[in-house]
Amino acid sequence: MNIAALEKIALSVRALSIDAIQKANSGHPGLPLGAAELGAILYGELLRHDPADPHWPDRDRFVLSAGHGSMFLYSLLHLAGYPDMSLEDIKTFRQPGSRAAGHPEYGLAGGIEATSGPLGQGVAMATGLAVAETMLAARFNTAARTIVDHYTYALVGDGCLQEGVSAEAGSFAGHQGLGKLIVFYDSNRITIDGSTDLAFTEDVAKRYEAYGWQVLRGSMYDFEEISRLVSQAKGEAKKPSLIILGSIIGKGAPNKQNTAGAHGAPLGAGEAAAAKQALGIPGDFYIAPEALDYFAARRAVWKKNRETWLAEFEAWSKENPEKRKDWDAFHSGRALPAALPVFAVGDKVATRNAGNRALGALAAANGNLTGGSADLTGPNGAALPPDVGVYSAADRAGRYIHFGIREFAMAAVCNGIQLHGGLRAFCATFLAFADYLRPALRLSALMKQPVIYVLTHDSIFVGEDGPTHQPVEHLASLRVIPNVRLLRPADAEETAEAWAMAMDRRDGPTVLALSRQELTVFPKEDPEWKNTIRTGAYIVKKPGGKPDLVIIATGSEVGLALEAAAMTAGKQVQVVSMPSRELFEAQPAAIQERIIPPGVRVICCEAGVRSGWERWAQPADILSIDRFGESGPAGRVAEALGFTAGALAAIISR
Repeated sequence: MNIAALEKIALSVRALSIDAIQKANSGHPGLPLGAAELGAILYGELLRHDPADPHWPDRDRFVLSAGHGSMFLYSLLHLAGYPDMSLEDIKTFRQPGSRAAGHPEYGLAGGIEATSGPLGQGVAMATGLAVAETMLAARFNTAARTIVDHYTYALVGDGCLQEGVSAEAGSFAGHQGLGKLIVFYDSNRITIDGSTDLAFTEDVAKRYEAYGWQVLRGSMYDFEEISRLVSQAKGEAKKPSLIILGSIIGKGAPNKQNTAGAHGAPLGAGEAAAAKQALGIPGDFYIAPEALDYFAARRAVWKKNRETWLAEFEAWSKENPEKRKDWDAFHSGRALPAALPVFAVGDKVATRNAGNRALGALAAANGNLTGGSADLTGPNGAALPPDVGVYSAADRAGRYIHFGIREFAMAAVCNGIQLHGGLRAFCATFLAFADYLRPALRLSALMKQPVIYVLTHDSIFVGEDGPTHQPVEHLASLRVIPNVRLLRPADAEETAEAWAMAMDRRDGPTVLALSRQELTVFPKEDPEWKNTIRTGAYIVKKPGGKPDLVIIATGSEVGLALEAAAMTAGKQVQVVSMPSRELFEAQPAAIQERIIPPGVRVICCEAGVRSGWERWAQPADILSIDRFGESGPAGRVAEALGFTAGALAAIISR
């Protein structure tokens, strides 16, 4: 270990961080200054990676969960030689067009494994990355050759460990025995408001030991000790490891180190100059020559390690052609077609149950489809076929995951599984509980990850469970998240197609909103509806002549619309199913006008709040539910809320 060179790397991280943050007049200098030594040994000695191929499948993964300290990551990516992180990016930190965004953003530069910043989600995604490694190792490693064998590292701070999602993920990781997950805890005992004593006095080590983790302690500033602790962590194969490193926030800033003033604001011109003088930094955006020489030598080693793996991979491929075929299919990102279930007109099937049949068919065709439910396997219809097995510490080949009652961590873990590559992730809970996982769904959308969210019990028709479990605002609240595609199928046939649409999507998450109650499969007068539905809407019922009005409905309300249309005499009514409003609204005008003719009166019907439907209909022509529900049998709740076919027929007749 070249300690002198590692010290120069740490110095360079501090220098780049001070200047980038000062130039931007924005940022968080505390973490990169306080944890620079960890960064130096992590990127210099510990990580198995190669900047020349940032997407090498068997690289170690590192997630900066404390994403506010992003200059820590950007400095190290630049020093290590990642081509996407230039010195110019660092000099334009937090400016439009720079890859050095305020918080790490997945996709902007190689070496950024996840979008982090919302505290706690990074370590939860790292948990998902570690899960994916075990799944792929079980699927592809053979007795003769190991092609999946890497570690997942994360750096967390006090803020990450105060957030509930990290507790959910920590409990899950301990239960699953994720021995190749290693988390460094930058324990500086300072947050924005001041000392952690203000609000955080628990014994973190005991908490993680109770979760089933190995807990180790050391100094942030002892290279040999950090190396020894990581070796000890790797020696524990059945437990994830938390390495608590005592540190000084803003180390090197003589007047602000170890204070909240170093956390979330530039040091200021005077303190930046004083820090550079105290640290012996001779100029602006300084990089020590010894650091450059060290990394230049290391890049040759990293390249050799990757080439050794590639040779092993090619030998494995020749010995295991069927496994190699699966590997390529898994990593293509494309879904393989499946024999979707067939339903007949008149069948009465809850869309959650129809969804389960579609999920089973897709899982049979796509061996990389994995996921589970937050303790609602049966109610969600989320079970995979029994032959795929249940994922556990004893069976890494299983594909169904019991996440426990941890909705937020479930979604964040699925983000990590998806980010890893090679797998396709889904998760499930009640639609009313989307509020628990919403921040992770938002990151799915931001990172353009095609995680599938199965959200059942989608309306007041859950009945007796009452208003706490009757989602009325949730469809609208999910639709407003950019890049989220919400599909609310109206019957079993639509549900099978919705699942296929979700699997085909590759640039963002899909939400499937499914019913608890049985819905009757209805005839569809558009002979090409299985294609047309991919525009977001299609015509279910055409009138005999030119329509007097169009009813737009989603989900279970399409059946309600058909019933109301049948009750109305003397009007030419066209019924449109719109499983995805946002997808339809993105279509060219010509497509929209073929389904909803311009100038024709439009009525909208959905068992949720009115918000968003005003684009298509006047308020008086929207049958919606703009209040919380009631507890009682579904039909009686609908009557109490005035949400019936008769109420819709009355609107039509006006």
